[in-house]
Order: sequence, then structure tokens, then C-alpha cells
Amino acid sequence: MNIAFIGLGNMGAPMARNLIKAGHQLNLFDLNQSVLAELAQLGGHVAASPKAAAEGAELVITMLPAAAHVRSVWLGEDGVLAGIGRGVPAVDCSTIDPQTAREVAAAAAKHGGVAMADAPVSGGTGGAQAGTLTFMVGASAELFSTLQPVLAQMGRNIVHCGEVGTGQIAKICNNLLLGISMIGVSEAMALGDALGIDTQVLAGIINSSTGRCWSSDTYNPWPGVIETAPASRGYTGGFGAELMLKDLGLATEAARQAHQPVVLGAVAQQLYQAMSQRGEGGKDFSAIVNSYRKPQS
Repeated sequence: MNIAFIGLGNMGAPMARNLIKAGHQLNLFDLNQSVLAELAQLGGHVAASPKAAAEGAELVITMLPAAAHVRSVWLGEDGVLAGIGRGVPAVDCSTIDPQTAREVAAAAAKHGGVAMADAPVSGGTGGAQAGTLTFMVGASAELFSTLQPVLAQMGRNIVHCGEVGTGQIAKICNNLLLGISMIGVSEAMALGDALGIDTQVLAGIINSSTGRCWSSDTYNPWPGVIETAPASRGYTGGFGAELMLKDLGLATEAARQAHQPVVLGAVAQQLYQAMSQRGEGGKDFSAIVNSYRKPQS
């Protein structure tokens, strides 16, 4: 297919790379010229704007940092809707609020009958590189069936969540829980260390007992417990704390609009806000454990 791919950051670039490897012709747009040059060497075509990227495309995919970027890229003067053809399917893989996803999709529908889905992802940069992402898709059944084969070339688990906007709901609920569970594991590991148990022993017990979760058995925040976790490489790589803070903000704002309490989510948001204020927002989100550790000499 001729696919427009807009947004080539830490997630978007490897996703686009996998589509090129799968044989698709990609029209690419991003502000990062170096990543554009790299993907052009693989066979991608560099476009001058989102509008230009969308012109002639059979499918448009966007992967952007926040709702403001999604609105600008889709609705701006040189945006996707200014260039996309009538009836062309589209999918936004950004993590944004459900309301923005629905509003942009409604604008797309009014503009030449463009059917647009929201499909935020889970799996991190490793999953993007390996093509094993989970896509949480909000779309009509017909659009989902159209998108599924292409998304399957970037991910392993393609889930139809319901109508447009429900993909974002699934993503923010999942990351709300992830942020809370990482703080819980951090508290438990730090308490065990302070009380004198070997942290490897403690982690093994947790991971074979009722406290087990992804934050403990796959992404443990304590250095040295899991060799492949960011904690064992100075909290570099992985999922940045600022991104977790953004997702917790989306969740707490959505909860406010729905008049739904998220007490632990609000506490988690404040803890990550404090981490950001300390200048640690660029570290992996599991570095929240350092809020509980004594300063290392």
C-alpha cells in the first residue's frame, strides 16, 4: 500500500520501519530531519508537510506526542485533511484524551467521508522495534477489518475495543493501573531493603506470590533484579516518566469529566509530578523508586 506515516519519534520511527520492511511505500513527515533521512535510505519518501504526505495515500497513520499535535497535524492549514482523498481510511496511534479522538474523527468524517480510528499502543520502544505491540483500536467493525492486516505488521495483539475513542479509554485505564502498580512495587522493594532482606530474594518471593504483577516480574524498579529492565541500566530507555505523568493526567482529567473517583491515580500523578519537578522526568518511569530510597553515597 501507499501509506502516509506522520510522527516518527521513539515509537513512530520503528513502526514505520516495520511497514517499509513489509513492502509498503511510505510517505513520511516529521520535524526530525535525521530520522527522515534514515528512513529515506530504507525506501521511504519524505514529504514537505502532513498535507503532502496524505496526498495520494491509501491509508494515513499518525503517531504524535499529544492532543495539540494531533489537532494541528489533522486540522491545520497544511494538515492531513487538506490533502487526504475521499473515503481514505485513517488511524491515529497517539495517546490522547478520548474527546479529542472523537472530535478529530468527526471532522474527518465530514471531510470527504474519511473513516478514522484511534489505536493507541502498548509495548514500549522494544515492542515497536520487534513488531509486537498491542493496538487498542476504537473504530467501526468495517474500519477495524480494513486496518487489522496493516496493524498486524507492527503488532502482535490487535484488539477491537469498540467505537472511536474507546481505544484511548483502554489505554489511559491501563496506564493508570501501571503507574499505580509501579509505585506499589517501589514501596515494597524499598521497605524490604530498609528492613534488611536481600532484594533479589524479596523480588523472587513477590513474583511467586500474590503481589506479582508486570511491574514486579518484568520491569522491576530495583537495580539488578531484572537485567533487561531500565533499572539495571540507570533508568535509561523504556517509558519516560514525563510520558507516564502525561497519561496519568489524561486519566485524572477523564475521571473528572465522568465524576469518577481515582484516588490512587491522583496520588500517583502527584508523585510523578514531584519527580518531574526534581528534573528526573527524562528517566524511565520506574525511577519513581528513588523517591523511596536513601541517597546513594
